[in-house]
Amino acid sequence: MINDSVKLTDEEKEYFMKEALLEAKKAEIMGEVPIGAVVVLDGRIIGRGHNVREYSQDATTHAEMIAIREANRHVESWRLEKAQLFVTLEPCPMCCGGIILSRVEEVYYGAKDPKGGTAGSLLNLLEDTRFNHTCYVETGILEEECGQILTSFFRNIRQKKKDAKKASNFNSFEV
Repeated sequence: MINDSVKLTDEEKEYFMKEALLEAKKAEIMGEVPIGAVVVLDGRIIGRGHNVREYSQDATTHAEMIAIREANRHVESWRLEKAQLFVTLEPCPMCCGGIILSRVEEVYYGAKDPKGGTAGSLLNLLEDTRFNHTCYVETGILEEECGQILTSFFRNIRQKKKDAKKASNFNSFEV
């Protein structure tokens, strides 16, 4: 979808995606899936979020949803018209719903999510003209960095499980 209002330079896009990556690193430190998001309005970050689903035990506490809630509080409105959302991983159906309902104008994401992404991978909810609002969508912003933090996170989890299994097998031989 072409959007004449897109005025961000590549440097601005990378700057805001790096801010989203900082949020992803906060999630990683907490042991959460490292996904981060920021909402930008008039060149300023007005909302930040990172996954806290395990900590909160709330399925809706995705990075995008938290960033949108904070941005809504900042502007004292549920409408985020003229705002941009930067997120490290392609949004899921729930987050796309929140993006559409809050009227975010532009969405930029880093890595694609072939198993759950609905901003281009499985389908594209954000540019579907059957909804009363559509967004400009751009992918691939710092894609390698955004994908790498997730790859490393899941590799570490698999290694820990492997090590735990090995330790448990070793301990079962002791008498």
